[in-house]
Amino acid sequence: MKDRLSVRFAAIGAPREGAAVVLTGPENGLAKTAKALDKGQQLERAIRVADFSGKFGATVDVVAPAGSPLDRILVLGTGGPDELDEYGWMRLGGAIYAALRGAARIDVVVELAGDKAVDPRSAAGLALGAALRAYSFDRYKTRDDKARAGGPVALTIRCARHAAAEKAFEAMEGLAAGVYLARDLVNEPANMLGPVEFAQRAERLSSLGVKVEVLGEKEMRKLGMGALLGVAQGSVRPPRLVVMRWNGGRAGDRPVALVGKGVVFDTGGNSMKPASSMEDMRGDVGGAAAVVGAMHAIAARKAKANVVGVIGCVENMVDANAQRPGDIVTSMSRQTIEVLNTDAEGRLVLADAMTYCQQKLQPKVMIDLATLTGAIIVALGQHHAGLFSNDDTLASQLIEAGNETHEKVWRMPLGPEYDKLIDSKNADMKNIGGRYGGAISAAQFLQRFVKDTPWAHLDIAGTAMNAPNSDISPSWASGFGVRLLDRLVRDHYEK
Repeated sequence: MKDRLSVRFAAIGAPREGAAVVLTGPENGLAKTAKALDKGQQLERAIRVADFSGKFGATVDVVAPAGSPLDRILVLGTGGPDELDEYGWMRLGGAIYAALRGAARIDVVVELAGDKAVDPRSAAGLALGAALRAYSFDRYKTRDDKARAGGPVALTIRCARHAAAEKAFEAMEGLAAGVYLARDLVNEPANMLGPVEFAQRAERLSSLGVKVEVLGEKEMRKLGMGALLGVAQGSVRPPRLVVMRWNGGRAGDRPVALVGKGVVFDTGGNSMKPASSMEDMRGDVGGAAAVVGAMHAIAARKAKANVVGVIGCVENMVDANAQRPGDIVTSMSRQTIEVLNTDAEGRLVLADAMTYCQQKLQPKVMIDLATLTGAIIVALGQHHAGLFSNDDTLASQLIEAGNETHEKVWRMPLGPEYDKLIDSKNADMKNIGGRYGGAISAAQFLQRFVKDTPWAHLDIAGTAMNAPNSDISPSWASGFGVRLLDRLVRDHYEK
């Protein structure tokens, strides 16, 4: 993150170089510092000529007058007070970075007309939004990026209680780095990021104090992970199960468990996808990426909670040894599965990862994340992830965290009517439930591998990759889930 944007905080005062940003709402007018900058009333005239309303995200961009140390002054609309919630401040930061992308220095005066000072955490949130918007995935480009030719953008946030704002942002930097990490893992091409390489990326969390254990094929076979290994058997690249432990809570407290699907590339196996549906399948690691990113964020801020992350990393390919439709595999739970569609592979990976998590780690709650079904995109589009849960309290916590972070989830049904869709004549269950309610039958399949643990499944197929761009997410990979999980832990499971 710091190679793209450096952030510092200062007391409110007149910016002295680069591009200055001042804020105003629909009825507020310019604040005190902005008026001091506007000695020749150039801003006032520009606002009138542009018919600037102050609505959220609206801008007036003015070249600084002769003799000013500034290059330009940007007036940014904040909208009404009800729009300036936590996410609104982040959006403002993203909008500032986008509007002034070519500037080497950006100086933002976080001041509104009137006597009430902006809360320091809101000012820090503005900086976080700018940091998230500054992300780009360009490591394989060989031509210079003109916007980055001069190095990182220097962002100064001038606000009341700037020391408190700086302290708040320090806690947010790890969150931004976690989102960056998740985006990188999803954006990476599959030839560069196989299961082994993905596990190696996760091992870097040890530098933050996370204890990382990596299980190879031999260990998984000994544990009886026939469901996960069945998916992996068509690839020359061996699978990995990665276990990450952050012990920031009281000794003996059962952990919060995060489980992620990490299919580094998904051809569909012998039930092969059409070419147009395959090219984006490097993004099928979205669930595992969210877990690794969340573990980074949680460890970076030294969360006072015990949290574990478990990710199953495999590649679903086609060769002479690949799994066939009709094969029957035995999972770690000893339940048998008739694999009728090899493209319904993520649930097989999660089945063994979730069983391992419950048997070995004994979590108090377990949340799995996966880019699991296209059906959830049909149902919800790309602005909500699908939430399935056996526990109303956990579901409510996730919905609340989603609304606060704007990584929104929508609860979907579970029930015996859907569960019987995956009954099999030849095994304990089959891995598909038919054309209708595909996201639900997939969740019902996962629930068969949950014992008494409060559990939630998040189907993030529409939100983790190829999701609509936003003020804070310009990337094909959004990093969805990192902020959601971090907030869930912070609000409900930290001591």
